[in-house]
Amino acid sequence: MFGWLSNLFSSPRPTKVRAAYDVAQTTDDNSRHWANSDALSARSANSEEVRRTTRQRARYEALENNCYAKGIVITLANDTVGTGPRLQLRTPDAEVNNKVETQFAEWSEATRLPEKLRSMRVAKAVDGETFAHFFTNPALRVPVKLDLMVSEADHFGSPIDRMFDQQLVDGIEYDSSGNPLAYYRQKAHPGGDILFSMDSERLPAEQVIHLFRCDRPGQLRGISEITTALPLFAQLRRFTLATLAAAETAADFAAIMRTTGAAIADPDDVDALDAIPIEKRALLTLPKGWGIEQLKAEHPTTTFAMFKRELIQEMARCLSMPYNVAAGDSSSYNYSSGRLDHQTYFKSIHVERSYFATAAVDRVLLAWLKEASLIPGQLPEELRTLSRLGMLPPHEWFWDGDEHVDPQKEANAAIMLRDAGLMTESEYWASKGKDWERQHEQLEREAQSRERRGLIYVKDPNPNAAFAEQQEETDDDEKPAKAAA
Repeated sequence: MFGWLSNLFSSPRPTKVRAAYDVAQTTDDNSRHWANSDALSARSANSEEVRRTTRQRARYEALENNCYAKGIVITLANDTVGTGPRLQLRTPDAEVNNKVETQFAEWSEATRLPEKLRSMRVAKAVDGETFAHFFTNPALRVPVKLDLMVSEADHFGSPIDRMFDQQLVDGIEYDSSGNPLAYYRQKAHPGGDILFSMDSERLPAEQVIHLFRCDRPGQLRGISEITTALPLFAQLRRFTLATLAAAETAADFAAIMRTTGAAIADPDDVDALDAIPIEKRALLTLPKGWGIEQLKAEHPTTTFAMFKRELIQEMARCLSMPYNVAAGDSSSYNYSSGRLDHQTYFKSIHVERSYFATAAVDRVLLAWLKEASLIPGQLPEELRTLSRLGMLPPHEWFWDGDEHVDPQKEANAAIMLRDAGLMTESEYWASKGKDWERQHEQLEREAQSRERRGLIYVKDPNPNAAFAEQQEETDDDEKPAKAAA
């Protein structure tokens, strides 16, 4: 039983290694910098009070006072969700696929699902987390009356009578394995203008969608994604106001009068800080012994644009957003640098879409299938059986494609990849957020219509030559960037 203890003393003792990290040393120079570092757990560090304070300040900057911050989060939501995900079923029956896809699209439009997803993406970035739960909406003009209600994070918290329940953490009830069982939602917003009420409802976990970015293991609630940029947003506004105040102050004083003599016979004639009105386009004289000079603004207005650019770049970095997207300004970019900066951004967008598809949109589809299966004739038997088992049929989600700066170059490149067997048409249309089967059907209808009307469709006899010509233009455009590098 104690064999391991004897092996411990019988084995050779390891050699003691001495190592030192500069960052682990506490000196007079860095003590203040690391004064706020702590060893709190993810749950303790993101306590209810911390989340509330951070959430309020993030809303103050991003939604109420800072146009750059609001533009950044709205652009992020628009690029992530766009016009909304489109369902593509992969069952063997194409007719059933088209029917169900059309029904889900009609329900999505009736419930304004894309708008709610964009709102959830904004809340996830600003508040740090977002909630939504399913409910029945009889006012919907579609057969399935299921709807989705989006709520702010303030609604969800532990009831007072269960504050010390170990299975209830920040309004979420967990089982012994750490799986959410239920969410407690306050019916009235704590910051509402009506009489505050602690009345809450218990929502089963399968009816609630909770989205947040988990930065630390053990994190149960989300913190604002722009937390690290909040001080920079404030600095940008302060610097802008200071620059404007300096310009206004210099403009308020047309000139200052100074004495040029050692002594003045009657100094009471001019009081200190006395304002003297000046007649426009007039020749004026000054009292004896006095001179005049214009006030010069000493504020560094020439560095304003440079300082603002650096701040915007740093603020948007926490969201993996390049400067030209965050600022809406690509004047300093050429073609190649603009595309290069967008690669990291669109990669993060694809990651976020994957998270939304798994954690939100798939659950919406499953809830919709369950409700639709209760309506006679709404779904085929195979999909009804899968929905009763809580399973989804094979499917994909198509999102809006990333727009190319030069569509002609993109089209020529797609033709070359297709001819080389490196890309299928389904992959190309999926990158555009469209269904390749429906595109083929539309192309077939258009071809039949042209043939019936006797219209002639002229194709490019040599698209590869056009691509080579465009590639030469691209190389010429990239030369200045390479030379600068």
